[in-house]
Amino acid sequence: MSTYTARPADIEKKWILIDAEGLVLGRLASFIATRLRGKHLARFTPHMDMGDHVIVINADKIKFTGNKLKDKTYYWHTGYPGGIKSRTASQILEGKHPERVVAKAVQRMLPSNRLSRKLLTHLKVYTGTEHPHEAQQPTLIDLGAINKKNKRSRIS
Repeated sequence: MSTYTARPADIEKKWILIDAEGLVLGRLASFIATRLRGKHLARFTPHMDMGDHVIVINADKIKFTGNKLKDKTYYWHTGYPGGIKSRTASQILEGKHPERVVAKAVQRMLPSNRLSRKLLTHLKVYTGTEHPHEAQQPTLIDLGAINKKNKRSRIS
């Protein structure tokens, strides 16, 4: 018996749409990372791009649990001595590009290699309800209905 390995001709990519309004960031990012990688499929092959294209709308309306909104800090370095910078999650969500919180969470749930950089090009994150991918006829997935813990009702 031989191990099954997917071929590029065997791969079918789907388009899925997720409304992130009221969803918990970590649970949303975990679901998206699984879909991008293709691990939800029985024919998963680790070295192939088997995942779906994922469209996330209302990324500015995601929720955090606990005190993460004010305590979670994102760091980066400018490249100059003493050039470490930081912003909290609330500063990013109130800023110019709130969709980067979702994109960064998904990126950190994928392995750090060339394949994951290719997979991240299949993730489209938008702050409003409009997106330019209607022609692909994405399937709407309601994460809040899958598990009650995925949706956050209180403000945090």
